[in-house]
Amino acid sequence: MPGGSLEPGESMEEVARRELFEETGLLAGNIALFNVFSDKELYYQYPHGDEVYNVVAAYICHEYKGNLIKNESEVRDLKFFNTHEIPKEINPPDKPIIDIYLKMFGEGGLGKHDGTKLVDVADSGEK
Repeated sequence: MPGGSLEPGESMEEVARRELFEETGLLAGNIALFNVFSDKELYYQYPHGDEVYNVVAAYICHEYKGNLIKNESEVRDLKFFNTHEIPKEINPPDKPIIDIYLKMFGEGGLGKHDGTKLVDVADSGEK
């Protein structure tokens, strides 16, 4: 999942848009704050020994423009996944975000993901 740190003067939404573009080449259209995460699962120890508990503002991108362009200095691989195909081996700080997303919008949740945007079950024609 794209992500990064705030730069001076940036809002959380601005950093979400910037990191999406830097890491994928995609320009975000509508985005929405999904949740703010801060818990023991977000503990990280840097190689030089500093310890931090990260606070993550996770956004959902409903609309985007462009094609995936892999920035070799930012990411190893780029790929979209259906909710049932998400790999087990993912970046540890991303796990709580994905877990809550799947509980809310995965199979049996409050909604579904149609591959490009979140769709409310009530709005999708399903009963």
